[in-house]
Amino acid sequence: MNYNNDNYCVILAGGKGRRLWPASRENAPKQFLDFFSTGRTLLQQTFDRMKNIIAPENILVATNEEYGHFVSEQLPELPEENVLLEPVSRNTAPSVEWATYRILHRNEEARIVTVPADQMVMDADAFRRDVCDGLDWVGAHDGLLAIGVKPTRPESGYGYIQFEGEADASGIYKVKSYTEKPEREFAEMFMNSGEFYWNTGLFIARCSTLRNSLKALFPPVLSVIDSASVYSLEAEQAHIAKRYSAYPNLSVDSAVLEKGTNVYVKNASFGWADLGTWHSIYETMSKCMGDNVVIGNKVKLDNCHGNIVKMPDDHVAVLNGLDGYIVAEKGNVLLVCKKEDSSALVRKYINEVRMDHGEEYL
Repeated sequence: MNYNNDNYCVILAGGKGRRLWPASRENAPKQFLDFFSTGRTLLQQTFDRMKNIIAPENILVATNEEYGHFVSEQLPELPEENVLLEPVSRNTAPSVEWATYRILHRNEEARIVTVPADQMVMDADAFRRDVCDGLDWVGAHDGLLAIGVKPTRPESGYGYIQFEGEADASGIYKVKSYTEKPEREFAEMFMNSGEFYWNTGLFIARCSTLRNSLKALFPPVLSVIDSASVYSLEAEQAHIAKRYSAYPNLSVDSAVLEKGTNVYVKNASFGWADLGTWHSIYETMSKCMGDNVVIGNKVKLDNCHGNIVKMPDDHVAVLNGLDGYIVAEKGNVLLVCKKEDSSALVRKYINEVRMDHGEEYL
C-alpha cells in the first residue's frame, strides 16, 4: 500500500470505560475487550481501520501505564516508541499534546488524526475517504478539523458541534459553538435546528497547528526540554514521568472545540456510533425479536422487549417478562437495571459498590 509518510494517527486508549460496567472493568476496560465476540478487541479493530489509511509505523497509541501490557499484547507489531504510557490519568488533551511533541521530532510536516479506540464504524471505505479528504484539507488550510455526524435522535450522552455559514467546496463548515452532553430537552432542540452535528471525537490537523493550540492551554510541561541541544526519547520519557501530573484534567474535545480557534467541522458519511454507554450500544446494534439486543450466544428471552443483554459466552441466561432493561454480567458482578438514564444509574451503582464492597468489584 502507498502511504503518505506525512500522515500520522494517535489512538486514544486510556479510558476506564466505567459507563459500560460491569462488562468493562477498571482492570480491563472496554477498548481492550473483544466486546462483540468478533475475534478482535476494540483497540485492534481501530488499529486495523487506521492502518488502511496510515503507515503502521506512524500510528501511536496513548494509554495509561497500567494498561501498557494490553497494548503490547494486542498490537505486537507496534514499535515501543509508538506507545505513550501516561504515568497518571489526565484525560485526552494532555495525551494528544504529548503525542504531537513526539511526532514533530520525527516529522515537522506531519499531519495528524486523533481517534478514540472505542467507536463503531459501519462503512470502512467511506471512513477511509472521509479521513483522507480531511488530511488533504488540513494540508492546505491552517485549521483544526473535527468530524461530525448528523444527529438521528436527541442523545444527551454525546457532544454537539454547532456550525455556521455556508460549507466550502469540501463540505466543511466553520464551528460556532460546542456543547458537551446537554440535557435531553436541549439535545432535542439542537437536533431539530439542523445546525448541529454529533461530535465523533475524531480530529484532524497539521501536527504543529494542533500542538500550538494545546500549548496555549497548558502549563509548560514539555517546553523545559525543548531547549535541549539534542532531542532524546529517553529524556522526554523521564521528563514526562516527573512532570505529567502538572497537566490539567481536560479532554481534547473541550480543548479543541470549546477553547480552540480556527476550528471547522466536516459531516461524516461512514456511519458511526460511540460505544460509551449501554443505551448507545442498544441504539446502534441490530435488534432481534422484541426489539432486544443480545450479546452472547446462550441467552433465551421469553416475553421480553426493548432490552440489552450482555452475557459471557459460556454463561446461560433465561429471562422472562423484562421490558426496557440492561442485563450485564462479568466475573463477580451482575447488573440488572432500567435502560433509561443508564449512565447516571451505572455511576451511582459504581460508587455504592466501591463503598460497600471494595475495588475488586469495579
